[in-house]
Amino acid sequence: MLEHLELFFKSIFIDNMVFAVFLGMCSYLAVSKKVATAVGLGAAVIFVLGVTVPLNWLLDQYILQEGALSWLGAEYADYDLSFLSFIMFIATIATMVQLVEIVVEKFSPALYNSLGIFLPLIAVNCAILGGSLFMQAREIPSLALAFNYGISSGIGWFLAILAIAAIREKIRYSNVPPPLRGLGITFIITGLMGIGFQSFGGMLTGGDEGADSPVPETVVREAVLPEAEGEAVEVETEKKKEEVVISYNDALNK
Repeated sequence: MLEHLELFFKSIFIDNMVFAVFLGMCSYLAVSKKVATAVGLGAAVIFVLGVTVPLNWLLDQYILQEGALSWLGAEYADYDLSFLSFIMFIATIATMVQLVEIVVEKFSPALYNSLGIFLPLIAVNCAILGGSLFMQAREIPSLALAFNYGISSGIGWFLAILAIAAIREKIRYSNVPPPLRGLGITFIITGLMGIGFQSFGGMLTGGDEGADSPVPETVVREAVLPEAEGEAVEVETEKKKEEVVISYNDALNK
């Protein structure tokens, strides 16, 4: 349970698709002028990531990895189809995006018209493919964690586009300097929001202070030196101190 919670919050705040790895920036900038449109696209991204990441996890575990085909028989145990990862992942994503497009057009024509070309472009949204590739790179061990990662990554992207859309609606009435109007002020706000999201990292990564702190060199030296050798070092040190004092006194007398 703790592993699920940690992955959930880290995927939303620390490893946010927009603010940490800058994926999906095209849709993030183009469809974030109105909150209603941003909510619709964000919900579609959550759905697509929540479905494609677990499906691609199953493909990776039982078809693509080296030895994944062993369930077909011993003669297939040495097969490695990992070179097909991109093709298989993109095919899964394109299928799910087509399904989302059909559903949105059927039940919400107004949202479908407002999203326009950006709804089918979810299929080539790098955040969607990035979710599956990061899942593969992190070697997520279970289907439940893969589903968790897909949903949480989608929520992180949703929060990012929702926040910037709300801010952009407000700054229309603000006195923004002419050179910064449009994408300029949007990039500045995105950078500040990224800093804010990264600050959550301290809440999830900490606690083991002093666990890996090095042992002082003097303690190590005392622990390594035998007792007799330690006494010899003390005697030698005292002799050096006496020699320094004598030489100092001689210098004063001269």
